[in-house]
Amino acid sequence: MKKTVFTLAAVLLGGLALSGTALAQGYPTKPVTVVVPFSAGGPTDTVARLLAEVMSQDLGQQVVVQNVGGAGGTLGAGQVATAPNDGYTLLLHHIGMSTAPTLYRSLPYDPAKDFAPIGLITSVPMTLVARKDFEPTTLAELMDYIKANGENVTYAHAGIGSASQLCGMLLMDALDTQMTTVPYQGAGPAMTDIIGGQIDMICDQTTNTTSQIKAGEVKAYAVTSQNRLDALPDVPTTKEGGLGLEIGVWHGLYAPAGTDPAIIERLEKSLQVALANETVISRFAELGTYPVTAEEATPDALAQTLASQTELWRAVIEAAGVYAD
Repeated sequence: MKKTVFTLAAVLLGGLALSGTALAQGYPTKPVTVVVPFSAGGPTDTVARLLAEVMSQDLGQQVVVQNVGGAGGTLGAGQVATAPNDGYTLLLHHIGMSTAPTLYRSLPYDPAKDFAPIGLITSVPMTLVARKDFEPTTLAELMDYIKANGENVTYAHAGIGSASQLCGMLLMDALDTQMTTVPYQGAGPAMTDIIGGQIDMICDQTTNTTSQIKAGEVKAYAVTSQNRLDALPDVPTTKEGGLGLEIGVWHGLYAPAGTDPAIIERLEKSLQVALANETVISRFAELGTYPVTAEEATPDALAQTLASQTELWRAVIEAAGVYAD
């Protein structure tokens, strides 16, 4: 009798496993939502929408971008961490996944344990830009101006943990000078006030500044990459201007932890298709960035990047003593 019960249980468990595999093989059968934990119109949102269009075609189901801003990206990330792990709710986040564990004393999720990595997407350089009538005309003049005026200089950022806040922290540390920081609910609104002249400056991703620089709506001082960008050939690097500030903002795609490996594999392949798409490559180039290689658009590469970057930013944030509630 015991043998019969054991055999029946094994059959039932095997059937459940087979059922899960069958579901994964048929994935997706309905639209997939990609949560962007920042406001619409910002740099991460731009990356997500470029990928969503191509991934929709590849998956045969619409990939919908949903903006869930607030709390420096932790609100949207937390929503995905507790979502069903069926592959229909994903997270597209940036470097903030590696800074949140140190910035937030009571983070409601663990980036390393509560998510299944799918792959890296891109690494975006930053640009130092200001309102177009800001007095300094070169990076050297800008550095001198900030040192001389300190807290009279207003610096915008897209909220606690945002790339623009992190770049601002590094800038102020490099200059040993504090500016007056003004937080916004996203990079889009911050850029609007830079263009409008209400705020002096920001350091933000090229995906959110390149078009405004080209249109002459803001004044550009430097890019934070090692080399000049094809999209902005006249903008010098921070190194050229004598500023020791290099930072790139990487983006990654995640699913909730426990998602079927077969679904992760399907999403990984779809991500790689999108990153190899000529339109995506061209549009990324216009924005001053580029897709990662197929070898980097993998779960292992994203997991390794997250782990190493978490340790790197822990030291930076602890030294700055900047924390969120």
